[in-house]
Amino acid sequence: MKLELRALSARHPAARPGAAPALHPLDLEIAEGEQVAVIGASGAGKTSLLQVMALAMKPAAGALRLDGHDPWALPRRALQRLRGRLFLAPQVPPLPPRQRVVTAVLAGRLPAMGFWASLRSLFHPSDLPAAHDALACFDLADKLFERTDRLSGGERQRVGLARALLAPARLWLVDEPLSALDPTRSRQALETLVQMARQRGITLVATLHQVDMALAHFPRIVGLREGQLVFDLPTAEVTRERLERLYAQHEDELDGGAAPRSPEAAPAAVLPVVVHCR
Repeated sequence: MKLELRALSARHPAARPGAAPALHPLDLEIAEGEQVAVIGASGAGKTSLLQVMALAMKPAAGALRLDGHDPWALPRRALQRLRGRLFLAPQVPPLPPRQRVVTAVLAGRLPAMGFWASLRSLFHPSDLPAAHDALACFDLADKLFERTDRLSGGERQRVGLARALLAPARLWLVDEPLSALDPTRSRQALETLVQMARQRGITLVATLHQVDMALAHFPRIVGLREGQLVFDLPTAEVTRERLERLYAQHEDELDGGAAPRSPEAAPAAVLPVVVHCR
């Protein structure tokens, strides 16, 4: 799915009068099948950008186009169908506490299912092998029949990501998917998401606090600061100097994720993460 943002600005519906907008007018274009990471300090507008792209927040000004169409000009049913082609993974997945993991993962298919099929799936999961395979990509196959309230925070986060692999979406919007994961699980999660998006031709936009992970896994980086677009560059052009300007007065967040190494620096040894997904 192709995204186009033209002079787009956004303001939270609950924002106080006179408060700064969540997003200042910005222009951004993402081609179908691209994988893009959005970085920036806390409060930069990363989540707001995803919410606008996911049609969860209406632009205050400017234009948003998905595959050339203005979604907010569509009839209600057409808008609902379009939303079914989008998958938004929030930082904290909304998993009912007593729900089984298998049901939570298969819920990714709900946009493509009719009412009765959706209702039946709550009591009789329809495709156990598909749910097992999606969970296996995130090393959670053994949690298939576990209750979601018995999972750790990181496990819940990975269950939310596994949903994407079963969703009938052409656009994945993933908000801070690594916040509860250790470095090994973080690499595994990004390897899976990027690899599967490329194989399927799905557009992937992910917000990340971990700058090193963004640079290691995404070919294109968008930098936001205080709701404004600071840069939109191929990863190879994202220098230490650009990152220091982006994270000025937030150096602790930049230092939490490694910046690019200088050409003279010896590369650190990184253990490979092998992902086998069907």
